[in-house]
Amino acid sequence: MEIKKIMFATDFSEGSSHALPYAVDMAKRYSARLYLVHVVYDVAKTAGWYVPHVNMDAMYKDIEAGARAELDKCFTEEMHGVKDIEKIVLKGIPYEELARFAGEQSIDMIVLGTHGRKGLDRMLFGSTAEQVVRYAPCPVLSVRIPNYQQ
Repeated sequence: MEIKKIMFATDFSEGSSHALPYAVDMAKRYSARLYLVHVVYDVAKTAGWYVPHVNMDAMYKDIEAGARAELDKCFTEEMHGVKDIEKIVLKGIPYEELARFAGEQSIDMIVLGTHGRKGLDRMLFGSTAEQVVRYAPCPVLSVRIPNYQQ
């Protein structure tokens, strides 16, 4: 098995923080390029709402700039020792954009965290991780937040 490109998909949540060491370790072990990818959720696309583009475009530019800044500051320490890193911010429906990007870039492995939502939360928000597993063109490693309750 040859792994040259690893995508770490992050929403900057606790779940992502727990998945990051797996992505970093794999990138080091395989000397792979590591893509840090965040998707800005496009609410108008999902809901089919009409929203004036001037206001939405300005808002999304601010959100994307914030996401880029977060990618730069969030994972600096954890990335020590990874030689080839690319930081990407996409816009759209997260699972669709992650699967599309993985296909276009010939990603060999996707690593992401999962929230482990249940009940109404899961029904309302769904599971991005589950959808990525379903539609990704490559293997996906999903990492749950550890359950410390005994």
